[in-house]
Amino acid sequence: MKVFLSHSHADSRLAAKVTAALRTQGLDVWDPNAHLLPGDNWAAEVARALEQSQAMVVLLTPNAVRSTHVKREIEFALGAKSYSNRLIPVMVGDKTRIPEREIPWIVRRLPHFQLNDSGGGDSEVERIASAIRRHA
Repeated sequence: MKVFLSHSHADSRLAAKVTAALRTQGLDVWDPNAHLLPGDNWAAEVARALEQSQAMVVLLTPNAVRSTHVKREIEFALGAKSYSNRLIPVMVGDKTRIPEREIPWIVRRLPHFQLNDSGGGDSEVERIASAIRRHA
């Protein structure tokens, strides 16, 4: 299953760790650092990846909830049938770092996973992968 990992560019190191962990669980995670080359049309490539993916994991960090790109990616997933029941919010670090009002209201109502600031342990990533596969 192809997974789109939505995150703030400022959280790229964390995203790389989560991507690697999800890949060890057998998921095909789209990685902009590997798929986007200098000169590529960034917006078109991200749009293509969103359309081709069947699940989205959103890393919710202070940077991500302020990111216009992350908000647009969430909106896309909420409106796409291909993502039905496969929008997976992941709170990163201490929940109190992100004021609730900054998280899109519908995402606040979805069940979420919790990772520590370093990307979490194998068991939590395994649970995220299981949630994605369960709704495949």
